[in-house]
Amino acid sequence: MSNLRSDVSDWWTTEIIDMVPGQIRFRGHPIQDLIGNVTFPQMIWLMTRGALPTDAQSKLLECALVAAVDHGPQAPSIATARMAVTCGLGLNGAMASAVNMLDDVHGGAGEQAVELYSWIDDAVQGGQDLAAATAEMIDLWQSKHTKFVPGFGHRFHKPEDPRAPRLLGLVDEAAKNGVVSGRFAEIGRSLQTTLNSRKGKAVPMNIDGATAVIYAELGFAGPLARGLFCLSRSVGVIAHAWEQMEQGGRNKGPTPPAYRWSYKGPNPI
Repeated sequence: MSNLRSDVSDWWTTEIIDMVPGQIRFRGHPIQDLIGNVTFPQMIWLMTRGALPTDAQSKLLECALVAAVDHGPQAPSIATARMAVTCGLGLNGAMASAVNMLDDVHGGAGEQAVELYSWIDDAVQGGQDLAAATAEMIDLWQSKHTKFVPGFGHRFHKPEDPRAPRLLGLVDEAAKNGVVSGRFAEIGRSLQTTLNSRKGKAVPMNIDGATAVIYAELGFAGPLARGLFCLSRSVGVIAHAWEQMEQGGRNKGPTPPAYRWSYKGPNPI
């Protein structure tokens, strides 16, 4: 019986939560000690990283989370949430539908940017000049993945995404105070300079590139950067889904009914 019980209890193993009747501990911290003493960003850090961050680390993480909450109903994830509500889904269904849209193209650039930054950082740590490493890794990225450099360029915000300079300024301040190294901010700026030179025009660092600087500076792995973006964007998702519930509407598609798609198939003879 004891072996069977062990087989069952060891089916899942975790270092995240310990729970028995009357007791809940996260990473060894009793829940009653965390409630009222730990902020939500600190809790995110504790759960994903295993220890509590410093106040300064937590504040920088919070800045990244705040910056990425929403980008309007034209964003596929937000549009999906609003359409889902008009089809009868509740908030949980709308949120799930929206988060499922946050994949490699819409939502994955932050993770990809952390990966690219890490390539450049590894080259620099190995003794290569930053500008040369940046140029080489851009070429490598484009040969292995896509011509689009993650974290740079924006359809709407030209010549500058207003979120990026603010976030980089906060990283600079944190670096000055010894909270982070500042080297990923340098990498981000080096990418910006190289891309501007190659294109002959401004290629703005976007929200993914700026938050990726923060996540890399704070030591988050690339996949966690995507997860953190999903957490952040979920705030905008729930806000838009709730607003749509209050506005009403049934079966709203991506365009008003009077507008039709372009049909290019055969017609009856």
